[in-house]
Amino acid sequence: MKADTGTAGTAQDDPACSGQLPLAAQNGPVSLLVSRVARLHRIAAGKALKGLGLYPGQEFLMMHLWDAGPVRQSELIKAVDLDPSTVTKMLQRLEQAGHVRRRPDPDDRRAVLVEATDSSCGLLTEVQRAWGELEGHTLAGLDADERAQLARLLGRVEGNLCKETADCPEEARRAALR
Repeated sequence: MKADTGTAGTAQDDPACSGQLPLAAQNGPVSLLVSRVARLHRIAAGKALKGLGLYPGQEFLMMHLWDAGPVRQSELIKAVDLDPSTVTKMLQRLEQAGHVRRRPDPDDRRAVLVEATDSSCGLLTEVQRAWGELEGHTLAGLDADERAQLARLLGRVEGNLCKETADCPEEARRAALR
């Protein structure tokens, strides 16, 4: 059963108002688009990363390690906000590939430190390139002002969602106030 969106003549201009809007999403067309865009972006990122030998999500672990240096595995799990078993599996794969090293924390032998290896520096360059290309494809057709506005608006949306879920990194808290 298709819903009549009452937007004859404008469906081509606004994908959220097309006849493809599910009945259950009529009160949330932007949320539907955000979900669709996030899914498609994740698929595109996965394709770009596959060529680097990474599985989706592993790049976020590596980004954190490249920026933070050695961290406890428990802190890494909190930082990337994933299930501990998922992070453990990712780290096993990254360790087998030579991108990370795990070792006992000298300050607490019960804890494990995780760090990016020197050999992962080449991967850093490749991830930067892949994310740059993904950014170009994602934002094709938008000028610099539109890109800046989109980034600002998405930052506010992220801040709103962080407040709603009570799981808000500092940069998202700041964006919500803008």
